[in-house]
Amino acid sequence: MSKKKKQQALIRSVPFMLPSFVGMIIFSLLPIVISIFISLTDWNGLDKLNLNTLSQHFVGLENYINILTTSEFWKVLGHTLYYIVLYIPLVFLASLGIAVILNKNMKGITAFRVMYYIPVLTSWVAASLIWKWVLSPQYGIFNQLLSYIGVRGPSWLTSEVWAMPAIVLASVWKDMGFFGLFLLSGLKMIDTTYYEAARVDGAGKIRQFFSITLPLLTPSIFFCMIMSLINAFQLFPQVMIMTEGGPNGATQVMVERIYTYGFKYFKMGYASAYSWLLFVIIFVLTVIQMKGQKGWVHYES
Repeated sequence: MSKKKKQQALIRSVPFMLPSFVGMIIFSLLPIVISIFISLTDWNGLDKLNLNTLSQHFVGLENYINILTTSEFWKVLGHTLYYIVLYIPLVFLASLGIAVILNKNMKGITAFRVMYYIPVLTSWVAASLIWKWVLSPQYGIFNQLLSYIGVRGPSWLTSEVWAMPAIVLASVWKDMGFFGLFLLSGLKMIDTTYYEAARVDGAGKIRQFFSITLPLLTPSIFFCMIMSLINAFQLFPQVMIMTEGGPNGATQVMVERIYTYGFKYFKMGYASAYSWLLFVIIFVLTVIQMKGQKGWVHYES
């Protein structure tokens, strides 16, 4: 196709793409730009938002300075990182185990794939209420099962020590089917001739897994790591429903603070500054992961 024809085709496609571009600008790009200006004000979220209001409430970088110089921010960031340290390894191992199992050719395997994906389709409100009941110290089934093996279960959601692990447990249960699906697709892309050659050379199942499966699965693993990290920093619905940030602030995390300051304390400027700090953290960590992938991700198949 000549350059002139390409230009003509592009011009003809503009009317079809325009609605999507307009929607993206109005509902995505414009709110992002406005939130930057709001983060530089002490706007309460109730007054009419316009340029005059923003200029009257302008405080510059005061919100960012106040956030970064208070102990609350570092405490909340610590809670979020604690969740991430527990969540990512567990959800990865659970997802990988599911993917390996569902990759086998067994009778009724399609039904099992649907069953493992059901938690992903469940809303977080319903899932959180279910886990709130499951982990109840009075009538929860989880502590009852522990009692059968002689273990006295803790007061999960009312204990400062166990509240965050309880949220991690619920999160892993809900997300492992999502990431397991991506890992399963990665397993399906691996050429079976590699395993045939390994068996001829006398390699066992464990050697095949670590020498063939894991290296060729690294692109899918890398994608899951990126998505799980972003997902972990956006921890919110399970916290609000299961613990509401308690007990004693033990499960206060970044997005929970953004919601609380914005819609409970009506400090919309402060909440916007919190959200941009969260964006910077996620962006920096994602860039680090993108740079670091060259040393361990293998795209050859």
